[in-house]
Amino acid sequence: MTGGGPHHDGPGARPVTAGREQRGRGWQENLRGYALEVRGSVREGERGPVLVIAGLIVIWCVFQALDDKFLSPRNLSNIGVDIVGTGLVAVGIVFVLLIREIDLSVGSVSGLAGAAFAVLNVNQGVPEWLAVIVAVAVGTAVGAFHGAFHAWLGVPAFVVTLAGLLIWNGLTLYLLGASGTINIDEEGLVASLTSRHFGADAVAYAVAALGTAGYLLAARRRRGRHRAAGMPYRPQGEIWLRTALLAVAAFAAAYTLNRFQGLPLALLIFLVVLVVSDYVLRRTRYGRRVYALGGGVEAARRAGIGVERVRVAMFMVSGTLAAVGGLFVASGLTSASPTTARAAGSGMLLINAIAAAVIGGTSLFGGRGSPWSVLLGVLVIQSIASGMALLGVQDAVQFMITGGVLLAAVAADALSRRAAARSGRSRATPT
Repeated sequence: MTGGGPHHDGPGARPVTAGREQRGRGWQENLRGYALEVRGSVREGERGPVLVIAGLIVIWCVFQALDDKFLSPRNLSNIGVDIVGTGLVAVGIVFVLLIREIDLSVGSVSGLAGAAFAVLNVNQGVPEWLAVIVAVAVGTAVGAFHGAFHAWLGVPAFVVTLAGLLIWNGLTLYLLGASGTINIDEEGLVASLTSRHFGADAVAYAVAALGTAGYLLAARRRRGRHRAAGMPYRPQGEIWLRTALLAVAAFAAAYTLNRFQGLPLALLIFLVVLVVSDYVLRRTRYGRRVYALGGGVEAARRAGIGVERVRVAMFMVSGTLAAVGGLFVASGLTSASPTTARAAGSGMLLINAIAAAVIGGTSLFGGRGSPWSVLLGVLVIQSIASGMALLGVQDAVQFMITGGVLLAAVAADALSRRAAARSGRSRATPT
């Protein structure tokens, strides 16, 4: 959550929501007050997850009305698996967007990783686990290459990664050959990433309970630290309300998944990546440096932050997660082929990944966003794709709708920044 400067110094500070002013006496003591707080934030231009969640609910209701199979456990479970490949790539995009840069090569890097794995494992007989490590390392090396050109040579990230999009897509096609589709082992490690489910109901419910408890403990601990330091802190009522809403969503999802085949392994891995990424960005000194760099290069440099090193590191993270996402894409297809490589390199995976990050709330202007924004954004995109597929709508219409949603999200981001500038508020580093 975004943080702001303390309203009072010392232990006598009143509880306030971080980064927002109080709007009425005792609002935190009841649900109506919290609803008014959220509405006030939206009116002032703070684009949080509320609007995205509302949009997602509308999308689900519309498609369910048009086809009653949309909200079936099978389809929702499939959506939960399908979001992972794009979602992982989008998490890497978030790291780069936070420092006010862009990585246009992630689609090609994901295709390259899938091709490298297939060639090594199937054609060269390299063990799967080693081929996976090499494929991910390739993504990391590509990210370091892009970051070095941008940070140390001063080449704009747009130009470097656009060149990378072409180079790595060409290398992928070269590795696979003109018509060389490579089928991976359907019972192997990579294939199981998207095909395996935890059938026992207790697993999904345990994950839901662990996630809810983890959020509650972290929120209360953060509240205690801020209160002791005289900083703004969330009131108990809001923390319990947020926890209750999270619990409802988590256990409803677990119940739905258990009605089909249980918790998908792919979704579990995705959630773990989100938790780890969020912790690194929001709870470590290094993460604060990332947000500081996104807030302003010169200010970050004067604060003693190694700007070049942070930039290179962010592109390495982007390349690594693009490679991991590419392995999940190959897992879903159980193959690597020139057709899918061209599709990834030509832009659809890239556009969907950027759209997922921006729709979820990450700013294209840097300094604001979190990995969790990807979860909501990619759910919106994949829900549209799934609904269109069930209705038999042409891909062209899906592209137009996705593009329209992305444009609306970017416009909302720009309006949010303008509203913040008018009210004299700044984008603060999450606390």
